[in-house]
Amino acid sequence: MEDEVFNEIVYVISQLVSWIAALAIIFGGVVPYIPQYRDIRRTQNAEGFSTYVCLVLLVANILRILFRFGRYFETALLWQSIIMITTMLIMLNLCTGVRVTNEVSTKRRSFTAADSKDEEIKVPKKFFLDFDWNYFWVWSRFVDYLQCVLAFTLVAAYVTYLLLDSVLFVETLGFLAVFTEAMLGIPQLYCNYQNKSTEGMRLKRTQGQGHLPETPALEPHFCSYLVLTFLIKMVLMWTSGDTFKTGYFVLTQAPMQFWICGLLQVFVDIAILSQVYYYSRYPQKPASHTTHTTSAKAL
Repeated sequence: MEDEVFNEIVYVISQLVSWIAALAIIFGGVVPYIPQYRDIRRTQNAEGFSTYVCLVLLVANILRILFRFGRYFETALLWQSIIMITTMLIMLNLCTGVRVTNEVSTKRRSFTAADSKDEEIKVPKKFFLDFDWNYFWVWSRFVDYLQCVLAFTLVAAYVTYLLLDSVLFVETLGFLAVFTEAMLGIPQLYCNYQNKSTEGMRLKRTQGQGHLPETPALEPHFCSYLVLTFLIKMVLMWTSGDTFKTGYFVLTQAPMQFWICGLLQVFVDIAILSQVYYYSRYPQKPASHTTHTTSAKAL
């Protein structure tokens, strides 16, 4: 009797842990974008967020969903992709609206300065159906992004349908899906190496979000300590999240592509963490006030 009660308790606890882990996998990836969304909406400034992050994650998660038709994996991972696609579309909608509004405001100010009030203010429109690669992914309407995503999904789905019986194609599709997402940290790693500094991570990450607001008024050594502490915590959060995700892949026996690319993400996080320590301990150049380009990891 006692053994049955004990086994029942263990079963309930294991199920609870499993549900919590699944929820963390489903929603954990979109949590960092919530403060980013609120910040862009509050400041009406989307310069700190690259919409190419949305492009990469949309492609990766659409391919992952198609991969499931050829190779089964956990339903939680399927929902993770659906939630991420929805989140990226929401971010695109906000960023497009903010960018177009700012372009109109800038144009209006320039006309006002030139005393050209009688002229109609016009901002050049860029549309997906123009098929102009010079303006790819910088269109003027959110509907153009939807058209592009829909076109890519239909083409990818049709090709997948034709080649679904090919093991090589299915495995390659799965690898491309997770490898694309795993590469998000590489631009940040390369940027840090190229600039011999992690300053760009600090500036972009803290811009408009209230982090270290009084830093310029602090003593230089204390300021450097605060920045280093902040960056280490930030990268450790990336590392812990990617480690948890990779562990989930292994424990749930997800396809090999998932945990291999998960390990790659962890290694990239560790490499960036090493850069944060090395470049703060052994500065390669004088501190600059130039804001560098950041990757999705820093957002």
